Amino acid sequence: MSFGDPNNPYGPPQGQQPGYGYPQQQQPQAGYGYPAAPPAGPYGGPVMTTMPSSVSAARVMLWVIVGLQLLGVALFAFSAATIQAAKNGKLDNDAAFEALKNYSTGALWGFTVFALAWAVFAIVLALKFNSGGNGARITILVFGIITAVLGIYPFIIVGLVHTVLAILVAVFVGNANGNAWFNRPRY
Repeated sequence: MSFGDPNNPYGPPQGQQPGYGYPQQQQPQAGYGYPAAPPAGPYGGPVMTTMPSSVSAARVMLWVIVGLQLLGVALFAFSAATIQAAKNGKLDNDAAFEALKNYSTGALWGFTVFALAWAVFAIVLALKFNSGGNGARITILVFGIITAVLGIYPFIIVGLVHTVLAILVAVFVGNANGNAWFNRPRY
């Protein structure tokens, strides 16, 4: 083979004399080939910079659960106050409130405190979506499962929305997008 042939693919690049400027280096040309790949994450995939839509939806549903919890706190507190007023004789002139005297106000205040504590726990978990790691993800999963069970047992009709939202939170946080989001590297 001769390097003198200009169509020889094994010859020197066009416009250069062989032997001058050895070793010769070519500048890479932009616009050819494949685009540069994004930086690799911990599992070989791209590094996540924005929250996936399913994880974002789980966070919104958790905030809706917080709202429902606070509504439940208000209803429990109102019920406990009404029963306490019926027991103290302030509602004696109405026969409908006579049946309320048989209910325990202590249990209702206990439900109120529990619902308020559960709402505060849900607020803390909703705030952990941006900065939390895998431990936050597992805690949110457990929270969603327990909330779904608690929504079914005592309040079947009223707790149905609560139950559905909690199941969706657990599913969206537990899927592959949730795993990738909560296990992403933080620099």
